[in-house]
Amino acid sequence: MIKDKMQKAMNEQIKHEQESAYLYLSMAAWFGSEGLEGMAKWMQAQAAEEQAHAMKFFHHIEERGGRVELAGLSKPKAEWKSPLEAFTEADKHEQFISGKINDLMELAIAEKDHAAKSLLQWFVDEQVEEEATTSAIVQKLERAGSAGHALLMMDRMLGARE
Repeated sequence: MIKDKMQKAMNEQIKHEQESAYLYLSMAAWFGSEGLEGMAKWMQAQAAEEQAHAMKFFHHIEERGGRVELAGLSKPKAEWKSPLEAFTEADKHEQFISGKINDLMELAIAEKDHAAKSLLQWFVDEQVEEEATTSAIVQKLERAGSAGHALLMMDRMLGARE
C-alpha cells in the first residue's frame, strides 16, 4: 500500500510529466510553423516519452492500491526567438524535472518506501540521459550560430529520431 505522502507527491509528478509533454508539443507546433519539421518531429517524440513517464507513475500508484488524482495543467509558452532558445528552455526544463525526481527519491528514502525507490531509480537514470541529450543539442546549436546550412543539418539530424 502506498502511503499518502508518496501518493500525493507522485500525483504531483504526473502533472509535471504531463506539463513536460504539453511544453514539448507546443515547441513541436512552433518548430513546424518555422518550417523545421525535423525539430518538430523530435519534440513530438519527446512529448510522447513524457506522457509515457506520467503513465509509469499512474500505474505505480494504482498497483500499490493508491488513487490517481489528476491536476490541471498550465498553458505552455508558444513562441521562441530561435531553435537555440527553445532547446535551451527544454534543457532547463529537464534539469527542473531531475530536481523533482531527486526530491521524490529523498521522500522514498525518508519513508523507507522501497517500491518507490525502485521505480525512481529508473527515473534518476533516465534524467541523466535526458539532460545529456538536450545539453548536447544546445551545444551543437550554439556552434551552428546563425549559419542556415548548419541549422538545416541539425533539423535533418533531429528528424531522424525514432
